Amino acid sequence: MALIVQKYGGTSVANPERIKAVAEKVAVTRAAGHDLVVVVSAMSGETNRLLALATEVHPEPPARELDVLLATGEQVTIALLTMALHLRGYQARSYTGHQVHILTDNIHGRARIVDIDDVRVRSDLSHGRVVVVAGFQGVDQEGNITTLGRGGSDTTAVAMAAALEADECQIYTDVEGVYTSDPRIVPQARRLDRITVEEMLEMASLGAKVLQPRSVQFAGKYKVPLRVLSSFEEGPGTLIAHEENEMEQALISGIAFNRDEAKLTIMGVPDQPGVASQILGGVSDGNINVDMIVQNVGADGTTDFTFTVHRSDYQKARKILEGIAAKLSARGVTGDDKIVKISVVGVGMRSHTGIASTMFRTLAAEGINIQMISTSEIKISVVVEEKYLELAVRALHTAFGLDSGNGAE
Repeated sequence: MALIVQKYGGTSVANPERIKAVAEKVAVTRAAGHDLVVVVSAMSGETNRLLALATEVHPEPPARELDVLLATGEQVTIALLTMALHLRGYQARSYTGHQVHILTDNIHGRARIVDIDDVRVRSDLSHGRVVVVAGFQGVDQEGNITTLGRGGSDTTAVAMAAALEADECQIYTDVEGVYTSDPRIVPQARRLDRITVEEMLEMASLGAKVLQPRSVQFAGKYKVPLRVLSSFEEGPGTLIAHEENEMEQALISGIAFNRDEAKLTIMGVPDQPGVASQILGGVSDGNINVDMIVQNVGADGTTDFTFTVHRSDYQKARKILEGIAAKLSARGVTGDDKIVKISVVGVGMRSHTGIASTMFRTLAAEGINIQMISTSEIKISVVVEEKYLELAVRALHTAFGLDSGNGAE
């Protein structure tokens, strides 16, 4: 008998019929003799509805009160799912993040889990109950309700699995697993049977929407066995593996992309120590995350400094950068919010050469100019014009043999 944590997202519990269907899936797992903890999100669209209500009352709602409001979405789902399980003859109990004491820091809207008190959950499991926990939420040291940010239910599920030392954490979503790329962009994209935690973390942070990056990070840190499955179709899903040795022959596992990118350049800044710190420090003080960075070779004592930010931060970052440019007597600031980042990801890069040249040659053949390049041990990312996104992703998917499976098997 195994201990399993299952998580069901918003589309999986979108309405009463879907909640009943989830209850049937839970019942099948329980009938097989497994102990079970179920983590659920709010019903699809509910969080956006609550946000809209908040802004009708207050244009900039206080963060603490917004968390109190948003946490109610999951409370509805846990109660309804527990009712559905009772109807099917299963003992079940629902808990909010506060009740099960998912302790977080005090950063409202994007809190991080610090600890989980598993005593109550273990007691219920020992009495044969299914435990249904609200995802996305917790409580800080002062007893204030906190929320974990978008996709936070994934993190709740993985954290519960880690605390309980579960045999597997199963993330049920609206896709059948992790694909070599987004099937809406690449019709030939295939479901992967396995992918390493490292690769999944890169894919998630680079734009793949299947799993929240923080949940993958958590799984890697605490060695939680993770599997992505479909709520709507039966199948084996994708196992997020912790060992690479079986997969070292994989060259490229996937092509990820992110549309939410914008680029800024401050031109003609002094080419001297401390300037980069002044530029990035000012941007960081505005609570803006910087992604890729390129500094040109200096000429005539000056250099150009380019970096990317999230597209929603573009205007704010540009305004900050213009202020910095004035202080540094720079030549000016330029920007572009019509760019995308495209990345090839694979542990095979460690033992194979020629990945970068294949990538660049493929893009050149399609007439796509590369504006920026960033690399790590298992990924290469490029920035290109937004209009080339679909062409570039499809061309790379084919070039690395992912259409036929040669690149990922």
